Amino acid sequence: MATNLGDAIRMYVQEKGVAEELVLKTIEDSVFAAYKRKYGTQENVVVRFNDEGTEMTVFAKKRIVEDDDLEDPVMEISLPDALQFDKESEIGDELLIEIDPKGFDRVSVQSAKQKARQTFREIHKDTLYSEFKDKEGEMIIGYYQRERNDHIYVDLGKAEGILPKKFQSPREVYHPNDRIKAMIYEVNKNAAGLQIVLTRVHTEFVKRIFELEVPEVYDKTVEIFKIVREPGYRTKLAVYSTREDVDPVGACVGLKGVRIQAVVRELEGEKIDILKYDNDPRTFIKNAMSPAEISRIVILDEAKRQALAIVPDTQLSLAIGKQGLNVRLANRLVDWSIDVKTESQFAEMDITTVSKKAAALFGQSETEEEMITLISELPDISERLVELLKENKIELIEDLVALDDETLRNLHGISPEDVLTIRRIIADNIEIIEEEAKSSSSEEEEEEGESGAEEQAASEEQAENEPAEPEEKYECPECGHLITRDMTACPNCGVGLSFEVED
Repeated sequence: MATNLGDAIRMYVQEKGVAEELVLKTIEDSVFAAYKRKYGTQENVVVRFNDEGTEMTVFAKKRIVEDDDLEDPVMEISLPDALQFDKESEIGDELLIEIDPKGFDRVSVQSAKQKARQTFREIHKDTLYSEFKDKEGEMIIGYYQRERNDHIYVDLGKAEGILPKKFQSPREVYHPNDRIKAMIYEVNKNAAGLQIVLTRVHTEFVKRIFELEVPEVYDKTVEIFKIVREPGYRTKLAVYSTREDVDPVGACVGLKGVRIQAVVRELEGEKIDILKYDNDPRTFIKNAMSPAEISRIVILDEAKRQALAIVPDTQLSLAIGKQGLNVRLANRLVDWSIDVKTESQFAEMDITTVSKKAAALFGQSETEEEMITLISELPDISERLVELLKENKIELIEDLVALDDETLRNLHGISPEDVLTIRRIIADNIEIIEEEAKSSSSEEEEEEGESGAEEQAASEEQAENEPAEPEEKYECPECGHLITRDMTACPNCGVGLSFEVED
């Protein structure tokens, strides 16, 4: 069968990217199907190709029998007929008799074509699946083809991808023939065909863009620690460098911001915060709260990963962000629960100080832990700082914590470096506990004088005979501040309060 078979095979291999061996195997199977359709069996058909794959020959393998013993003309041939093909034929031998495929009837040929089409479709699907499955997580460029049920179908050349509505940024709008850069999220093969799911909202998509725009990220000189994102609104990126001479943030931003501007354009104007990762949680939290300026970070509970960010009064809205987006992303980035307070709010908080390390330093158990009140009792504080603070009439830890940075800097003999040292010591050793408001003032006790002594003695005697009723304690449902039943609003956050009347 010397036809244009070789040219057709090579063209199909180039267009579809299918291995030539698979194409030849498909042609062979289609011939088997046609032979079986005509003769009822394919057990004795033999298909052979030449070395170049340009010629195909079809044979029927038949066993030589006596003329009188011929029962199945499809599987057997008589000796006189066999001698016409091969003069050395003998009884019992098998003879290959060439068959012209053009002699197959129309029904047989149609059956062969259907078999070939089905096989080629499966081969094409398997080939594309293997190719795109290996590309999961990689960037790909396609063109807007059509839209259906808010899902965008993208022409990828060899195949068609789908960009589901949930994987589209709310900031982006597409039109026919628009160029779309996306990441291959997953590849599935089902009865309907091949499904290539694309995405533009996942954090890995942002990482791939930075790998394309920032060579240092691509070659691992700058590593991305973590990415958190609210698609269409804001992305926070924590980076660090594997080389001391490379600034990770500067490398991502680029000269005059050209690199970060290219990323922002690709994300259709989405805001991006690039910050430096730090092993110290206080520094990392402070960096994560950008673009807000943070005065200091107070660790409330290291085990529960709870922290307090103190910001200037003018920075509160910027630190929290629109609808809490900035602080919410910062929480996810550092994996800490961060509460934000202004310096004024922090100064007004009714607090006492307790040393976290007192028990360890004095060998006490948690139940035996005592409160320390003097600055000189703080671990790691130098005698020079203790004397300087004493000269400024500051000896109690409570008085020191209540001071803001500006007041500390204005103290006699205190340098900016001393302020940083003091803040570090406070953050390392002091945790803040809100103190319950006192139920009575000392002035009222003094006014009672001696006239109330007898009443006090009587009440003490009555207390000995009757068990004291435990004092009721409540917490604000909004901020957790301690409150009493006579309050109509929380003194800390201002939320309105109401108590149910007991029957």
